[in-house]
Amino acid sequence: MSRTFEFAGPAGRLEALLDEPDGGREPLAAVVMAHPHPEYGGTMHTKVVFRAAKAFQRIGCAVLRFNFRGVGVSDGIHDGGDGERDDFRAALELMAGRYPTVELWAAGFSFGAWVALTVGATSDRVALVFGIAPPVAHQSFAELRCSSKPKFFIQGERDELCALKDMWRLYGELNEPKELVVIDGADHLFDGKTLEVGDAIEDLLGDWKGAP
Repeated sequence: MSRTFEFAGPAGRLEALLDEPDGGREPLAAVVMAHPHPEYGGTMHTKVVFRAAKAFQRIGCAVLRFNFRGVGVSDGIHDGGDGERDDFRAALELMAGRYPTVELWAAGFSFGAWVALTVGATSDRVALVFGIAPPVAHQSFAELRCSSKPKFFIQGERDELCALKDMWRLYGELNEPKELVVIDGADHLFDGKTLEVGDAIEDLLGDWKGAP
């Protein structure tokens, strides 16, 4: 089940798409999924974001994708990251209110991974964070380094923007629990490899029970 709608963000309405588990059953978790950098064409329909959302849905999650301010029909203009993190917080509040009895997960791709990981690491509501190709050489992840929440990552072996060696360096500095999947031969956009991103999400979280 999927539906499009708009919700109130700090800079005006935000365009969103909600994927829910089939059969109307209670979700395994409520996931907010953030898209790549708006100034480089990132939207909630970016292929990796789409494939990730569908993978979360297949394992039984409700997944909210939304366009940051100034993207699609979302109000506002790009704010360099601070405003986008506020947008993400608003999306988390929406999902927490809609699914109050299940875990809330924060996920994102590229710039959206930075947003999700740093906001999710410090939010009392968020139980788990998930980053796909986080821009570890270009943004600060100080909040993540202090977090003891479960942390999951997917990285392309040949990522030309977010080098694998930088990801391994950050990963080594993080507290457990944590897990990193490297997709062989994949570049930053996972061209030709987006299905493998979905497979990796299912492998990592398909039987997640919330236990450490």
